Amino acid sequence: MTQTFADQKRKTVETAEFTEDGRYKRKVRSFVLRTGRLSEFQRNMMNDNWGTLGLDYQTEPFDFAKIYGNDNPVVLEIGFGMGKSLVDMAFANPDKNYLGIEVHTPGVGACIAYAVEKGVTNLRVICHDATEILRDSIADGALGGLQLFFPDPWHKVKHHKRRIVQPHFVTQVIQN
Repeated sequence: MTQTFADQKRKTVETAEFTEDGRYKRKVRSFVLRTGRLSEFQRNMMNDNWGTLGLDYQTEPFDFAKIYGNDNPVVLEIGFGMGKSLVDMAFANPDKNYLGIEVHTPGVGACIAYAVEKGVTNLRVICHDATEILRDSIADGALGGLQLFFPDPWHKVKHHKRRIVQPHFVTQVIQN
């Protein structure tokens, strides 16, 4: 059985890094990749609409004017879950462009499905690690806003290293 585009996305939410001697370099992540079931509907929506609503991770900054076809400000939302509120905001604010980042593939599929249903054209989604996107794919000064709701479910002190809101992250956000 060949893997569909959506199935491949499930396995590539972060870039692998290796040490000088070729060993895998394990990174501390701010998320846990939940392996929820991607429904056939979500899979089909991702496969059919990724070209218009999805963006792939890249190591050079995105050209948002080219991607959206306008110069409206771009609002970034990190961790949009199933995407309902993100799509509703994009629908209610056609004068802004929205970019959502989520690692939970069923959530990305649900967001795309809802965006197609509502006819939203000012929204793009990325299924990748947000820290890598901020570091590599978004130019300094390119964002008009950031939305980060319920950012840190890591309540125990020993999990401080997993929290996304840390000085380095704040510096990245301020630059972008």
